[in-house]
Amino acid sequence: MSEQFTLTASNRSDLGKGASRRLRREADQVPAIIYGAGQPSVALSLTHKDILKALEHEAFFSSILSLVIEGKAEKAVLKDIQRHPSKPRILHMDFMRVSASEKLTMQVPLHLVGEETAVGVKQGGGAISKQLTELEIKCLPADLPEYIEVDINTLGLDETLHISHIKLPNGVELATPIEDDAHDHAVVSIITPKVAAEPEETEVAENAEVPKQQKDDAGNTEKDDA
Repeated sequence: MSEQFTLTASNRSDLGKGASRRLRREADQVPAIIYGAGQPSVALSLTHKDILKALEHEAFFSSILSLVIEGKAEKAVLKDIQRHPSKPRILHMDFMRVSASEKLTMQVPLHLVGEETAVGVKQGGGAISKQLTELEIKCLPADLPEYIEVDINTLGLDETLHISHIKLPNGVELATPIEDDAHDHAVVSIITPKVAAEPEETEVAENAEVPKQQKDDAGNTEKDDA
């Protein structure tokens, strides 16, 4: 994996919603928790600006992280993140410890290869339609990929690539096996672009009668009734 992420955290003893609000407001810290690997859960706090910087990287969400807690490093993955609904603010984070001998279940991004050179795009003039952008997988921590490449170079116009077509890296398996076609979800398609219909012009009948003008006995001009 190309990215290595290290975050410094502190133990947090003051718990509860009120304490978490004060932590965010007064200390610019993010309340968090770490659990798993047969060890007790521990409440933590992390510096908000450090978290925002880490979140700029897509790989942060699918990497083995190093959490340095009171000087001691622990390997963990991000399992959940709670964001403020309207502000660029992180409210809470969940981390899970990893064990070298236990498989992880993670959501990993899908990266398409050949979006511009795919047969259906280059030769057929089609457009890419993405149905899935990430895939839930299971693997040992050492085999966790930063992302999974999906090659669509040979995908033709009006064709669809499904989960079963993806070549997974060594040591990686689907978190949920594909039991039948109904569970073999579409990942990406190349579709024929829709062309907007031109509005029909209203034609005037060539033989339509135009009202004639005539003068009455008084010399005034009047129109025939249509």
